Amino acid sequence: MALRRVFSQLPALARGAAISTVRNASASPVAPTGFRAPSMGFTSQQSRSYAHVIINQHRDTEFNKESLPWDFTPDNMKLIDACMAKYPANYKQSAMIPMLDIAQQQNEGWIPVSAMNRIAEILGVANMRVYEVATFYSMFNRQPVGKYHVMICGTTPCMVRGSQKIEKALEEHLGIKKWGTTDDGMFTLGEMECMGCCVNAPMVVVADYTGGTEGYTYNYYEDLTPDSARNVIDTLRKGEKPRVGSQTRDKAEPHTGQTSLLEPPTGPYCRDLTDA
Repeated sequence: MALRRVFSQLPALARGAAISTVRNASASPVAPTGFRAPSMGFTSQQSRSYAHVIINQHRDTEFNKESLPWDFTPDNMKLIDACMAKYPANYKQSAMIPMLDIAQQQNEGWIPVSAMNRIAEILGVANMRVYEVATFYSMFNRQPVGKYHVMICGTTPCMVRGSQKIEKALEEHLGIKKWGTTDDGMFTLGEMECMGCCVNAPMVVVADYTGGTEGYTYNYYEDLTPDSARNVIDTLRKGEKPRVGSQTRDKAEPHTGQTSLLEPPTGPYCRDLTDA
């Protein structure tokens, strides 16, 4: 009987929770963070606290609407064909994620809705199938970003090791808040969850879109201090390449030095993958 009462009350409880959520959201307004779309000449808005809700909604803009033509370059179509050739014809939609990645690299770091529609057309699926994937993965940007997309790790180990200091240093150095883009369109400052470098925390990753698809890089910068984080930004601004990986160590090892694998392993060894 008790269970019946609980189940009978679930719809009302759900409605109450939804109403409470809406009231709380309206009672705690969040100032939207503005950022300038590179080379677009106007500012678009994104709410920080409710980005996980707003980011799943598309609103037509002057530079992002279905009526704008978009297609892959001939060179990138060769990459698309190579991706699709890896899968049986009835599973070619499995190439959707690499196709979105190529589209983002070609389009200076973000994916317009017309690019998603083109991918759907190539794969022979409904547009919604591509929207579902593009909105699920945070690595896909659906608004313009800077030429360098700097993402600070915000997961617990990096927090413990001082990622909030890195965030504050970069915000002050770039003159923007997190989720913002510099006025010159060079840098967007964002956040990414755990990227597997906990032993070298804190760290940031930088997606470099300056070289298009051919020159695209996605590099980790680890063992950061506020000074070394600023140095990474300054080096990129000069068009140079910062040291990738740990800024203070040669590998993931204790600060006191290596304590294991002091001699070459006895084997068995992996086959030579040089030409694989």
